[in-house]
Amino acid sequence: MEAFSDGVIAIIITIMVLEMKVPHGDGLDSLAPLLPVFLSYVLSFTFLGIYWNNHHHLVHAVKHVSGATLWANLHLLFWLSLVPFVTGWMGENHFHAIPVALYGGVMLMAGVAYYILVRVLISHHGAESTIAKAIGNDAKGRISLVANLAAIPLAFVSPWISMAIYLGVAIMWFVPDRRIERVLTG
Repeated sequence: MEAFSDGVIAIIITIMVLEMKVPHGDGLDSLAPLLPVFLSYVLSFTFLGIYWNNHHHLVHAVKHVSGATLWANLHLLFWLSLVPFVTGWMGENHFHAIPVALYGGVMLMAGVAYYILVRVLISHHGAESTIAKAIGNDAKGRISLVANLAAIPLAFVSPWISMAIYLGVAIMWFVPDRRIERVLTG
């Protein structure tokens, strides 16, 4: 499961970077129109890196995988596979409301899918398992879901408010989730 997920995430990142088109001019001024595309790429690359990092830690606490676990993992990978599309659309349209809201929708659903994966693993391994102890009440995960949910309608008020929320969620998760590491080594 880990190797497959790593491969899929690597392909998603590769697709994202291949979607960035080379400018036609040779001066620095030819890069200016690509700034929104580049900024949305950086944000999405960061989110994908966060998911990869936390998924990696999560899988190290897994003792065995069930069919439900595999489906929950595929559910997560499905939402992550949509990141290149919403990233490109958002960047190409200079952060207009609908693409920013759809980006938030994909981020929300990826968060929900990760939450489901964690719950399936806890259910499969038991309430006293390493995973259950490490995850605890998952306040950071719940805050992320609520923030992404709030950012979707806020995109129609101001896309920049939503972008600030997405950035805030990324900053909150930028330092890898060490809960599992602590339980495994403690």
